[in-house]
Amino acid sequence: MRIEEEIKLDFKDVLIRPKRSVLRSRIEVDLHRKYKFLHAKYSWIGIPIIASNIDHTGTFAMAKILSQHKLLTAISKFAFIDQWSKFITENEQLAEYVFITAGSNDLDFNNLCNITKILNNNAMICLDIANGYSQHFTDALKKIRLTFPDKIIMAGNVVTGEMTEELLLSGADIVKVGIGSGSVCITRKKTGVGYPQLSAIIECADAAHGLRGHVCADGGCTVPGDVAKAFAAGADFVMLGGMFAGHDECDGNIIKINDKLYKNFYGMSSTEAMNKYAGGVADYRASEGKSVHVHYNGAIENTILDILGGIRSTCTYVGARSLKELSKCTTFIRVTQQINEIFSS
Repeated sequence: MRIEEEIKLDFKDVLIRPKRSVLRSRIEVDLHRKYKFLHAKYSWIGIPIIASNIDHTGTFAMAKILSQHKLLTAISKFAFIDQWSKFITENEQLAEYVFITAGSNDLDFNNLCNITKILNNNAMICLDIANGYSQHFTDALKKIRLTFPDKIIMAGNVVTGEMTEELLLSGADIVKVGIGSGSVCITRKKTGVGYPQLSAIIECADAAHGLRGHVCADGGCTVPGDVAKAFAAGADFVMLGGMFAGHDECDGNIIKINDKLYKNFYGMSSTEAMNKYAGGVADYRASEGKSVHVHYNGAIENTILDILGGIRSTCTYVGARSLKELSKCTTFIRVTQQINEIFSS
């Protein structure tokens, strides 16, 4: 047993210090980025925000709207192949804005192979399990890279630099960063395992960029300012679940409780998800997700514009003309309070 004495930070622990800027308007900020990858044979251009691959937000309806803004969606691994066929037949031009999600078992691999045939050259892969430190996950990643040598592969989740490097060297182009930071994740309560998300992004991005790899910050963002902080900390992509939850494009029915409208939102390691997809919680494990009612938020369009507007504002405060410049222009300051909450109740 050992203890690391250095303090690790989360989004709530910092603010971004403003700097003199010659930018006159938010409209001058370019949020699009072009990426070349460590292994994949083609580049990608767009705004690097991804709807999470949980079944609530990783929907084809979400992909249709997000793609109009050049944002990405990681489609849930529980989407059927006939749903994929219908989506691509009707929206072939959107293939470059969706990830196919797969787990590490043989069934997931077979489904991945079948879906990839539908998407042809545009397929991007999200290899996703809760514990990216397991050897069988690394082995699955190597197998997928060998099978798809030219595809963009995102893999995770991890929170440390050495494992980020391991996944990149094993075939990942993008490493997904975050353990226990999601809004419907209770891994930290059940296991005591985790890492403050801001420090995880900084450390993993540093490790990845040294190898010409990329990282995706997954979890912990609750407001547009957190998304900006994630990019400022070095994230190349940011994945959002809770911030995209409760919209028309999300899975699930609208529920009315005490004259207020909600949608049900749950983690993929929750009892509800395992009852739905695995026949219940196995007796050798615990549920590491929760189920909540989130306010019904209508169409996703306004939320997208709010997030993008917030990031553009961040860039103007520090003089960054593009999203790519944001981390270079950022100085974080430690704080004890984020906002004045006198009228919050």
